[in-house]
Amino acid sequence: MTSETPKIVAITGASGYVGSRLLQQLEEKNLGKLVAIDTKPPPFPIHNIAIYRRDVEEPIDDLLRHHRVNTLVHLAFDSQRSSNRAEVCRVRQRNLTALQNTLDSCVSAGVGHVIYLSSHTIYGAHPDNPIPITEHAPLRPSSDFAFGYDKFLSDQIVTDFADHQNNIKVTILRPCAVLGPSAPRDLIRVFMHPRLVDTSGYNPFFQFLHEDDLAQLLTLLVMQAIPGVYNLAGEGVAFYQEITQMIQSKLPTLPPFVATQIVKSTWRLGIQARSNRAEMDLLRYPILLSTVKLEQATGYHPRYTSLETLTAFTNSVLL
Repeated sequence: MTSETPKIVAITGASGYVGSRLLQQLEEKNLGKLVAIDTKPPPFPIHNIAIYRRDVEEPIDDLLRHHRVNTLVHLAFDSQRSSNRAEVCRVRQRNLTALQNTLDSCVSAGVGHVIYLSSHTIYGAHPDNPIPITEHAPLRPSSDFAFGYDKFLSDQIVTDFADHQNNIKVTILRPCAVLGPSAPRDLIRVFMHPRLVDTSGYNPFFQFLHEDDLAQLLTLLVMQAIPGVYNLAGEGVAFYQEITQMIQSKLPTLPPFVATQIVKSTWRLGIQARSNRAEMDLLRYPILLSTVKLEQATGYHPRYTSLETLTAFTNSVLL
């Protein structure tokens, strides 16, 4: 496939938060035809697009072949959370089946480039993580954090796929938390725990990636067909105390150990099913990503800093 070949891009999970932003960006670039695959319709009209209400737990090679898709962005992912182990396993199997079927369909249909959106949480939240962490760091996610562990298993499948498919370019992206004015409000939930303080002045830092930067990066990778594994994050950091002030947190202030034990006990007893200790560890030991590899490969620099991204999100949430 030459650089002059028109891009025919299929997106699974096209109607979701990231998928809908990507559709807008690709439409503006007028790259070629778009193929949207999701169980829900796109939230707004898009030109030059074929829309399919399909669950990617079933093969989609017929669609890819029919439209001669040469690039696929896999965004379909069920992030549903539960303290019920049977439900966690059910959702995990759905995610892995959908991913494997999509990859198999790409092989069958002759797709030349696959992009997969992973997550920075696959590195795991640990006090001995390097700062910043590079793409070569070991992956040590907690199995108690369902989202991160599902992404880890998926990341491994795609990595293995890339190792065995010489004719398909594969791009794996590991972004930090993605936010922006159109982000779902519950994405800030991880910070809605009892506020954490200790005698040493607890104030860790976090990275955020603006939804527009992610959409532009995905578009750039589609256009240039750049393979590889890349961390994604906005410039700079936002500090914990800035975040809690920005979201106007009125929750009680507790030492990290006490807050962690409260969350752990209420999860185990079934009093709440929203947060567990593994999620609290993401607050105690935030993962700071190195984005040097991405910048060297693409030359792209995010337009928004982490703090500007957080501000844009909280302004939309608190209106």
